[in-house]
Amino acid sequence: MTGRRHSAEEVDAAVAALAAGGERFAAAQEIVTHAAPGLQRILAESLHAGGFFSEAHEAEIARAAAVADPAERQAAVHTLIAEESRLGMLIGVAVGIELARELDASSTEPSRSQSEGGAA
Repeated sequence: MTGRRHSAEEVDAAVAALAAGGERFAAAQEIVTHAAPGLQRILAESLHAGGFFSEAHEAEIARAAAVADPAERQAAVHTLIAEESRLGMLIGVAVGIELARELDASSTEPSRSQSEGGAA
């Protein structure tokens, strides 16, 4: 991943290309499956650091659960789950961007044996 900034138009075009999907994500899914425990820890830490598991969030859960009308309660719970999913997705994107940068940086650094004058 390069250090250059991308325009909104470039990002929109990239998102549109990803939306086309197909088999494009098979390798990425394998990587994510392998990295899932660490990624889950990062997500939980990010949510906690951002105050997501604060008293306000707990109050929203209690409010949704306490709605008397079953249809309204279902809608409130559905909304809460959708909000949690969106937030998790956005944190996941941020983690993915930083992970790509980290992998790019580590792949451009010479290996220890190369930097010490040996063969890789």
